[in-house]
Amino acid sequence: MEISTNQSIDSIAKLFLETTQTMLEQSTGKEINYANTIQKITKVCMMPDLTCFVQFYGDYMGLVIFNFSDEAAFEIYKHYMINMGMPEEELARSISDPEVPDTIGEITNQLMGQLIKSVEEAYDLNACYGQPKALTISSAVSLSINDTYTENRRLSFRIDNSIFRIEIAMENSEFIDAAGL
Repeated sequence: MEISTNQSIDSIAKLFLETTQTMLEQSTGKEINYANTIQKITKVCMMPDLTCFVQFYGDYMGLVIFNFSDEAAFEIYKHYMINMGMPEEELARSISDPEVPDTIGEITNQLMGQLIKSVEEAYDLNACYGQPKALTISSAVSLSINDTYTENRRLSFRIDNSIFRIEIAMENSEFIDAAGL
């Protein structure tokens, strides 16, 4: 069975939705919802207020950007740390505290590990990823890492009333089920 290019990235995007929801719910103890619509976009961007990006490479290659509003980043940070046993009075007070981007970077690292594992289990394909880089920014920054990353998707999530998004850029690739040939 041949899977079209769009189905390949969209299938991976669906894994990103499910894995991110499950992992963040487990690590924060909060309900995480995602939009049932996967958006096809022309380019990926790092967006304010807190962004974290990481490249992956191997059997499939691309870039993932996690974009958090100030509120979403702080909610995830706060509930993650409380769930880990940190007293609320010892928490950072804003996302400008270096502890917040560091924690979001660590959460992104854990998410990417599980995402790579999920893709490997579903498609028997392997990839590695670099160290996630988290930073606070005040305006959008478009990224064009490699002109072969022609497939781009945006996934939207919600924690309480705060929104965060994942943007995925991948090389144009087709997944073909060899067992069906």
